[in-house]
Amino acid sequence: QGTRDHPPAQAALRDRLLAAVVACFKRHGAAAIDTPVLELRETLTGKYGEEAKLIYELQDQGGELLALRYDLTVPFARYLAMNKITNMKRYHVAKVYRRDNPATTRGRYREFYQCDFDIAGQFDPMIPDAECLKIVHEILSDLQLGDFLIKVNDRRILNGVFAVCGIPESKFITTCSTVDKLDKIPWQDVKNEMVGEKGLSPEAADRIGEYVQLHGGLDLIERLLQDPKLSQNKLAKEGLGDMKLLFEYLTLFGITGKISFDLSLARGLDYYTGVIFEAVLLQQENDHVEEPVSVGSVAGGGRYDGLVGMFDPKGRKVPCVGVSIGIERIFSILEQRAKASGEKVRATETEVLVATPQKQLLAARLKLISELWDAGIKAEMFYKKDPKLLKQLQYCEDTGIPLAAIVGEQELTDGVVKLRDVATREEVRM
Repeated sequence: QGTRDHPPAQAALRDRLLAAVVACFKRHGAAAIDTPVLELRETLTGKYGEEAKLIYELQDQGGELLALRYDLTVPFARYLAMNKITNMKRYHVAKVYRRDNPATTRGRYREFYQCDFDIAGQFDPMIPDAECLKIVHEILSDLQLGDFLIKVNDRRILNGVFAVCGIPESKFITTCSTVDKLDKIPWQDVKNEMVGEKGLSPEAADRIGEYVQLHGGLDLIERLLQDPKLSQNKLAKEGLGDMKLLFEYLTLFGITGKISFDLSLARGLDYYTGVIFEAVLLQQENDHVEEPVSVGSVAGGGRYDGLVGMFDPKGRKVPCVGVSIGIERIFSILEQRAKASGEKVRATETEVLVATPQKQLLAARLKLISELWDAGIKAEMFYKKDPKLLKQLQYCEDTGIPLAAIVGEQELTDGVVKLRDVATREEVRM
């Protein structure tokens, strides 16, 4: 049904992954917030475009129409408006819900975690946007998932392209969601959808095709700024000017090697207003292939300057930019990698097992383990009065506990503890 249980080893792997992501968010000065899983249905509807059909709506319970949150961005915008906050840098790690067709092998579920970082507030252009891209770069580099590419575009550039190609404004959003499929299906299929389903003329679709298949860096931005048609369009000109500024900042961060200005990137959600970006992992199919192949998006985000205003009674806007790390996709990659390498993931963090070699020594074990716990040491013991030493040591090997603290009659007499390194079997008396 698109949900799953996490056994201990998986939960431990997920904890490590989330800790690495949160550490990066904290390094950039973000404060944590949390919001309810349930939102009023009207809060969520009308914010996601074609994807709204995936919202889990709940039956009327005593007059209120509720829904499960679909992402963490809309609740954040609602939170800012409700509390009249105009300036905030926040992160939020929580579960979201989508009535999607699950593809569990690809990390697509109906209940899954999102890890979001957002900067809200009126600032000079592209400085917060550049930091969001730097965060994606840091996280993907830290997790060592292999080669990746961060694609960037701007909704204003796209809208400018649509305008100069003769697309009516009423069709911008639906055209956007079709263009967004270019990374999954070939141009011909995208064109067929534009003409067949979205009602564009074949000529307009071809004109769009000339632009949306372009990708590059600063050189492409400069070229488009000189483009006779685009340079006449106010929106496109603004977007390209900001894109140029963004690339200057990314150059200072030293990360442009992994960034591509890609006109096919559209991102399906309605609420984006400016810069949009998406990170994909690349896989070298084999040595003969020049172009690396994308194995799917692992992070995405962008600027959404109008969303907070939708929740403010006076329509006051708070500009925002943010990024969401696709933790499920990354998790399924790490999981497959652990399986392939035969690496055993420790489910616990126990540092020492308190063990006894003879009978009638339960009291000694209880006293020692209590001292260890009080000293903040992660310790376990067997829940049997007289366990066999071999069984206790075997348990250490099975669960990866590195040390055994052994108290026998001799140790009690001498007032010492024998500490055994489980892997090397070396022992020291302390």
